[in-house]
Amino acid sequence: MVQIDGLSRQVYIIFTDFQYLQDLLHSTNGQSNYKHANGEISQVKIEGAGMGTSRVSLASLPPETADEVVNIAFSQFGEIKELQEEVWSKAYRYKICGLRIVVIILTKDIPSHIMIAGNRGLVLYEGQPTTCYGCGERIHLNQVCPKRRRAGFETTKEPTV
Repeated sequence: MVQIDGLSRQVYIIFTDFQYLQDLLHSTNGQSNYKHANGEISQVKIEGAGMGTSRVSLASLPPETADEVVNIAFSQFGEIKELQEEVWSKAYRYKICGLRIVVIILTKDIPSHIMIAGNRGLVLYEGQPTTCYGCGERIHLNQVCPKRRRAGFETTKEPTV
């Protein structure tokens, strides 16, 4: 919370490196000062948010995909606490299988799509940053992805033999 123009404001900073955030919290004891342009100093509380335990929905995988394979794919994003299978009932028109809930302590953000056993899985969780469908980067969306092949674009390079 900082004072700007006499009003209290919350300021959020997104850290993409969990270890840096942990080091900052450790070195500051979660407290710091902010010096305003007019010389006034406000005490600032620093705390981690959104990198705790999350319930991550995983869809678009074949139901026969083994839990061990899902665990390996998600282990790069944090510590997995639980893996649950989920089935959407016929109340949604027809029964949908192949859904998983991964309970995980996040150490870094998970892109909206990840490859698991040759299949592209759709990942959704609260607080998830928007990522490109094509390459998984946070900087842009698929419509303007520099790695996306454009229709009608042809190379002038001669093929190698």
